[in-house]
Amino acid sequence: MVRISNNLVGLLNFITFLLSIPILGAGIWLSRQSSTECEKFLQGPVIALGVFLMVVSLAGLFGACCRVSWLLWFYLLVMFVLIVLLFCFTIFAFAVTNKGAGEVVSGKGYKQYRLGDYSNWLQKRVNSTKNWKKIKSCLIDGKVCKSLVDDGVSNTITAEQFSQEKLSPIQSGCCIPPDDCSFAYISPTNWTTQSNSSFSDPDCGQWKSDSTVLCFNCGSCKAGVLDNIKHDWKKVAIVNIIFLVFLVVVYSIGCCAFRNNREDNSWNKYPRRYP
Repeated sequence: MVRISNNLVGLLNFITFLLSIPILGAGIWLSRQSSTECEKFLQGPVIALGVFLMVVSLAGLFGACCRVSWLLWFYLLVMFVLIVLLFCFTIFAFAVTNKGAGEVVSGKGYKQYRLGDYSNWLQKRVNSTKNWKKIKSCLIDGKVCKSLVDDGVSNTITAEQFSQEKLSPIQSGCCIPPDDCSFAYISPTNWTTQSNSSFSDPDCGQWKSDSTVLCFNCGSCKAGVLDNIKHDWKKVAIVNIIFLVFLVVVYSIGCCAFRNNREDNSWNKYPRRYP
C-alpha cells in the first residue's frame, strides 16, 4: 500500500509539472517572437525556470509514486539546495534594499531620486553598460513616459498643475529632467533650456525631448529603477519567507517518502519469513 507521504509528494509534484508546461511554453514563444532587447532578456530566465520545474517535479513524481529511491534522493537534494538559496537571497534582499529613498521636492507632488542614495551593489548593477542597455530597452518598450499622456496628463496641462502630479519613481527619474536643471516646461515630456547654460547636475546635459532619449541615460532614471526594484524585492522577500515555510514542509514530507522507499526496498530484498 502506497503511504500517505508518497501520495502527497506525488500530488504536489504533479501540480508543479502542470505549472511548468505553460511557463516553458511562454519562454519558447518569447524566443520565437522576440524582436527587442527586453523580450530577449526575459526569454532565457523563463525557459530555464520552466525546464528546472519540469525536471525536478518529474524526479519527485516518479521517485515517490514508482518508489525509485535515487530519483527521490536527487529531488530532496535539489529541494535542500533551493531552501538554502532562498534563505540566503531573502537575507541578501533585505540587506541591499535597506538604503535609498526618494527626496521630497518643495511644492512638488512627486519625488526626486539620486543614484548615490542606494546600496553600492545595486549601483554597480545598473551602472553596467550591458545591464542598463537591456533595462532601458524594457523602459522604452513599456512606454513608461508615454503613459504620462495616456493616464490623463495631457499636453495642455500647465506647469503648476503638472508639478502636483503623483509620478512613479521611474516616471519621475526617466521622463522629466531633474528639478535642479530649472528647464522650461512645455509638456510632460517636452522641456527646453536656454543656450550656454551650465549645470551642476550632470543629468541636465543628458536630457533630450526625444521620446527615445528623454532622461533614460540619467542617474536619476537609474535611481528611479532602483527604487522600484527596492520595493519589489522587499515584497518578494516577504513572499519568500512564506514559500520557505512551504518548502520545508514539503521537504519533510519528501524525507518521509524517501524513508518509506528504503524500508520497502529492504523488505523486498530481505522478505520476512513466517512459519
